[in-house]
Parts: sequence; C-alpha cells; structure tokens
Amino acid sequence: MLEFLGETLDVLGKILIAMTAIGVHDSVLKEHKIDAEVSKSIRKEHIYGYLGIVLLVLGYVLRQLGKYAS
Repeated sequence: MLEFLGETLDVLGKILIAMTAIGVHDSVLKEHKIDAEVSKSIRKEHIYGYLGIVLLVLGYVLRQLGKYAS
C-alpha cells in the first residue's frame, strides 16, 4: 500500500512540474514579444511536454497493472 501511494504521489508531482513548465511557456507565448523562431520552438516544447505527461501516466498504469495483475 505504501509503495502504491509513494509511486502515485511521485507521478502526480512530476505531472505538476510539467504542467507548471507548460504554463510558463503559455505566458511567454501570450506576450507576443518573441520572434517567430522562438515561438515555433515553444510550440514544439508544448507537444513534447504533453507527450511526456502521457508517457508518465501510461508508464504508471502499466507498472500498476504489472504489480497487481500477477
């Protein structure tokens, strides 16, 4: 039970950190004080950030299924 709780909190913490970074990028994009190249780079980082969150959640689910399915 403690292992499950610890791993769950770990994944939630990583997701919160990722969402915070994405939020900062959103703020920078909304200012419109950056050139097109930087804006394009930030959009790519958004995609990578959201993909990272999906992979974190998928990995978490697979680990939990592996532990408790056997």
